[in-house]
Amino acid sequence: MHIFRYGSTAIDHLGKRDKKLGKAIEEIGMIERGVTPDLFTALVASVASQQVSAKAAETVRERMEERFGVITPESIATAAVEEIQQCGMSMRKAGYIKGIGNAVAAGNLVLEELHVLPDEVVIARLTALNGVGVWTAEMLLIFSMERPDVVSWGDLAIRRGMMRLYGKVAIDRATFERYRKRYSPYGSVASLYLWEISHR
Repeated sequence: MHIFRYGSTAIDHLGKRDKKLGKAIEEIGMIERGVTPDLFTALVASVASQQVSAKAAETVRERMEERFGVITPESIATAAVEEIQQCGMSMRKAGYIKGIGNAVAAGNLVLEELHVLPDEVVIARLTALNGVGVWTAEMLLIFSMERPDVVSWGDLAIRRGMMRLYGKVAIDRATFERYRKRYSPYGSVASLYLWEISHR
């Protein structure tokens, strides 16, 4: 399994910039979070898993692999929407996944290009697809492309982690942005710890 790679440079930077986060990192230790390097597989999985439990998402993934083998743009583009839907998702989600397969298979979205583009351009390209919002694009930046500096305002668990860490009952956008800038350029590593803190 591939895991999100980070090391002492990121940890030292975050600890120096933010004492509370530094203390939490020390207590928690290294975090191993899996990543899916294949962007198309990650994209399909992220749409399929929206608003369902991790267990349900895993079941859908297994059914898709049983039905289609390796999930490629071509295998999705040539499948009927009903076939995708029968893997355990709504017709709307199946339509989104079929649309993504069509866009990549037809060359309207070239996934390899995304690796050399800045985060905001990647988000713009991905959110042009039906069914892909900013949060989904940000999760792909972290868990497929291993981009180093992503902290998602749209992620409730990240905001909850911040509130717990800093003893706040609420967090507004301006405060969030202040913390995000403080974590830069290792926001993604900060995100890993904020998720962990949010569940404690």
